Amino acid sequence: MSVLSDIVVNLFAHPVQGPKIVDLAPPVKIMGMGVDTTISKVARDVARLGKQYERYKNNVEIPNLKTPWGFAAVSTGYDPQAQTFHYFMGDVVTRFEYSSPGLKPFEIPAGTYAVFAVRPKNKLGWPVAIAATKRLAYQDWLPGSAYEPAGGAVDDFEYHDERSVSKNPEIDLYVAIKPKNDPDLL
Repeated sequence: MSVLSDIVVNLFAHPVQGPKIVDLAPPVKIMGMGVDTTISKVARDVARLGKQYERYKNNVEIPNLKTPWGFAAVSTGYDPQAQTFHYFMGDVVTRFEYSSPGLKPFEIPAGTYAVFAVRPKNKLGWPVAIAATKRLAYQDWLPGSAYEPAGGAVDDFEYHDERSVSKNPEIDLYVAIKPKNDPDLL
């Protein structure tokens, strides 16, 4: 990162700590909507998708919402050469019902995940904090760890709950991982 990038991150996000490794079970079910995007357009596309999703929820009730409330934003299908992926956001539900036109189901699979806390310093800091956490996870932590990206249905997902709307907001970034085949790292 450049000095300017470091300054921006320090203004908007708390330092990122290494992850805890968890086995997620059962799968997480979400109902929502998605967009195909790129690394360079993701901030704009996600903001647009978020507004579209909020407008939708103001007019249509989502059945079977989980309590306490949960929301997930999933990145899947990352193509490193094209720098493209699919971004899907939605509310966590207890089961799928397809009675809500305009929404699609998505199931985050059970599996092993590296979980990083994302902690912006204020509401404006969310994009910076998420980007800094993903950068640390993929560029700094993964290469030196005993893990590699799982390469399955989900690359990573953000999990929002009551903590994300508190005075000191925080969410979890789950990065799908599997053990590396390098015996020197295990």
